[in-house]
Order: sequence, then C-alpha cells, then structure tokens
Amino acid sequence: MTITEGQPAPLFSLSDDRGNQVSMADLKGRWIVLYFYPRDNTPSCTKEACTFRDLWGDIEATGAVVLGVSPDSSESHEQFIREFSLPFSLLADPDHEVIEKYGAWGQRRKWYGRKVTGVIRSTVLIDPNGVIHKHWPRVDNAEEHPADVLKVLQQPH
Repeated sequence: MTITEGQPAPLFSLSDDRGNQVSMADLKGRWIVLYFYPRDNTPSCTKEACTFRDLWGDIEATGAVVLGVSPDSSESHEQFIREFSLPFSLLADPDHEVIEKYGAWGQRRKWYGRKVTGVIRSTVLIDPNGVIHKHWPRVDNAEEHPADVLKVLQQPH
C-alpha cells in the first residue's frame, strides 16, 4: 500500500507488550509516532528505541504518543521494554498485516547477492485527526531518526 502525506492513515489495532489491544481509534485527538522496525534486541533497533526513550520528555511535551511496531511477540516486546526502560508501547504484528498496510514490508537489502524481504525501517507521523502528516519511508540512520521526528513534532501545526 502507498502511504501518502495528507491522506487518512490506515486504521490499526494490535496487541501491545502487555497483551492489550491498541487501536488508532483509541488515540484520536493525539499525534501518533508509528515507527516500524525489524526486530527487538538487534543493534540498530535498540539504538532507535533508546533514542526515542532519551527524547521521551520532549516528545511527551508535544502531546504525541510513540508506538513501535515489529513482527515480534508481545512477550519479546515486554522483555525489550524492561531491559532498556522504554517508556512507550511496542505493538506485535506477527502476521505483518499492519506493517504491510503502512508499506513497511518489502525488500530491505541484498545479503551476499540475495534479496532479503522483511520489515523496512520507517516511520509515519499521524496528526490528531488521523491524517498522515509526515512519512519517512526508509530510515537509514536509526539512532538519529528520533531527533528528526521530534523536530517535526515541535514545529507549529
């Protein structure tokens, strides 16, 4: 699916790290940072999550909620959150249904000449009306990316 800024965001409902359902409808009226990442406890994914954590006070001050999405289980997410003291929820999408809706599933790279398919590190910023405000279709620097998201959140809207 193509994600287009200015268009309504695809609806989602996924289990969080505690097994609770989190849906876009529950977050109406808030900015949503929906970031997609390949796997818990891998170097780049950990750097990205920890940078969102480190910027959490500034992100929270904008009124935004951060939600990470990967194919990992709720149990894996719970351990990842506990290990790195993450202050936000991680959503489990083992069938990558929402990941695909948001265009975050596909060819990631070539590995020894072979194409690798999986989660494409990307982020969608959804405004309080459920409209896509900003889309980062491929995040190349996981550690620096959360600061880019924060800059957009801090701009006058």
